[in-house]
Amino acid sequence: MYYKLVQRANASILIGTSSWKEQFVEALTVNPGEDDDEEGNADDEPPSPSCMDYIMHFLTLFWKIIFAFIPPTDFYGGYLCFVVSILCIGIVTAIIGDVASHFGCTLGIKDSVTAIVFVALGTSIPDTFASKVAAIQDKYADASVGNVTGSNVVNVFLGIGLAWTMAAVYHNVYNGQPFRVPSGNLAFSVTLFCSEAAIAIMILLLRRNKSIGGELGGPPVAKYMTATALIGLWLIYLIVSSLEAYGVIKVGAEK
Repeated sequence: MYYKLVQRANASILIGTSSWKEQFVEALTVNPGEDDDEEGNADDEPPSPSCMDYIMHFLTLFWKIIFAFIPPTDFYGGYLCFVVSILCIGIVTAIIGDVASHFGCTLGIKDSVTAIVFVALGTSIPDTFASKVAAIQDKYADASVGNVTGSNVVNVFLGIGLAWTMAAVYHNVYNGQPFRVPSGNLAFSVTLFCSEAAIAIMILLLRRNKSIGGELGGPPVAKYMTATALIGLWLIYLIVSSLEAYGVIKVGAEK
């Protein structure tokens, strides 16, 4: 029991590392999952890894070893780890974008569909797991929900704004002409997304009544119904946006 309390109370300390050796040992070690921790015995002995823990360890071993090369958090107060991590995230995101583009080209899928399905899914999965960890460790749902909205705010305002600013400066300085991007079906996708986002916000507000008592978790029926509704909104967005991209759904004037 003491092991569990220390593990949860000092999660931020346990995540930090002081040497590359410690990081590589951690990467090569099979650690028990959260379910194993909950089902462990009442003694002070830590739980043993399950079969699924071993499977997930070998499936993610490549990425664990790659991430072990990132400087430890004790170097320069953690700033070096932060900067290198941001650079690695940018490199991995660029690779995911190129792989998704080639994948869509090979299968004959439009770039807009590839972007909203494969690229968006690949870049948002880390945020999804980070929100899951925040929901488990934090007392309130603010960190979990805020992480999802905050990450998308960075993607839209910083990612698009910074990239388009650099492109505009480059075209103006080296090509002597303004930077223009032809319009596509972005307006339809954004409108659909905003509509479903409003529905998601209403679902979170409705969950604040006394029978549920919070944005996340709650009674089993409400919990699974909310999860199904939110996943359904995501599937509706993918299907309707894809149908509009391929001209099945006609919006506006014919091109």
